Amino acid sequence: MKKLLVLFLAVLMALSLTACSGGKDNEPTGETGKVYYLNFKPEADEAWQELAKKYTELTGVEVKVVTAASGNYETTLENELGKANPELTLFQLTNDGALAVYGDYCADWTGTAPYSEMTTHDFDLVKDGKTLGIGYCYECFGIIVNKKLLAEAGHDISEITNFETLKAVAEDIHSRAAELGFDAFTNAGLADSSSWRFSGHLITLPLHYEGVTAKGEIKGTYLNEFKNIWDLYLNNSATDPVANNTAGDEAEAEFGTGKAVFYQNGSWEYAALTGNYGMNPEDLQMIPIYCGHEGEEKAGLCSGSEAHWAISNLVSEADRNATIDFVNWVVTSDEGTTMMAEQFGPIPFKSAKEPANVFFAQANALLAQGNYNVSWAFNYTPAVNDFRAGLVTALRDYAQNGDWSVVETAFVSGWNNLYNQEAE
Repeated sequence: MKKLLVLFLAVLMALSLTACSGGKDNEPTGETGKVYYLNFKPEADEAWQELAKKYTELTGVEVKVVTAASGNYETTLENELGKANPELTLFQLTNDGALAVYGDYCADWTGTAPYSEMTTHDFDLVKDGKTLGIGYCYECFGIIVNKKLLAEAGHDISEITNFETLKAVAEDIHSRAAELGFDAFTNAGLADSSSWRFSGHLITLPLHYEGVTAKGEIKGTYLNEFKNIWDLYLNNSATDPVANNTAGDEAEAEFGTGKAVFYQNGSWEYAALTGNYGMNPEDLQMIPIYCGHEGEEKAGLCSGSEAHWAISNLVSEADRNATIDFVNWVVTSDEGTTMMAEQFGPIPFKSAKEPANVFFAQANALLAQGNYNVSWAFNYTPAVNDFRAGLVTALRDYAQNGDWSVVETAFVSGWNNLYNQEAE
């Protein structure tokens, strides 16, 4: 009933306003607009309240920030959008699923000032050619490199530009591991606490290059690239490939204590590596997961977002324009970009401050240099737990018996079977 009510209100509003215009031209209407933001993250409430107060002091524009209680965002959002006279102007969409539910209530960002300030639109949520959610922050994963150990092995990060060069450096380090006192890669453990790095994150490479952007059947066209990098992990580590059932904290410890140069993981590892293990941030760099795909020299990190701003199309044009102006100030002003860097890390906007987490800064730098983002295509995995369990079994079998066909079957047939079961 709530959705029907909101849709009815949207139709009425469209008769008197420019439908889904998003206030592209930001033309003054003579009416003073206001901003009402429903914040998703309770831990950022104080920061948003202070920023809203500052903006009101500077401009006189009313900015109200309400933070939904933890776990109650969707319920709060439905209630706000379902009001007879909705006041909510800015809210958050998490992913394509949220877009399917709330997309009808969103105005188009295309052509607005904040949209033009973005360094990439790879994280945006788009429907019918309209950008209904802009990804304002993101996380990333790739291959974390200990540059200090790399230098001790006689190599430099600048050497590594694709799979061929990564392979050459890794194999050289592995061949001299006893002499150096460290190896190339941390273990490719397939215990539950580690296997998600490969049955989840690593599979994004063949899926991304196949062009997977929604749930559906896959062909597995680029599984050879997946094999390339998986073999490199298995064969250039101190761990016996056949006995690779090690845990996630073991791989982290190998890297944190200087036993390996390369470690596949994400931006969330920064605190543990610099805090628990005392690693120097200057020694850390995250590089793309190179796998032998043509043109991968221009690849960025594997980055994704579940944080997208959406503007309501149920409010007046003045309120929409006021909201666009506020968001633009947040992503361009010193006050706004400082808060965003502190609270959210990397934001894909031209004026972004460099976050303390060096992995975020490196992800931003790659995008700013024109490298393409490797999307989080693994998000479209059907029956995710079942699929990953089958793939892990196949990867373990391959490590022991050398038959890659079991991985191909688990990947493609396993995926498609599970997808079709869900679709029934």
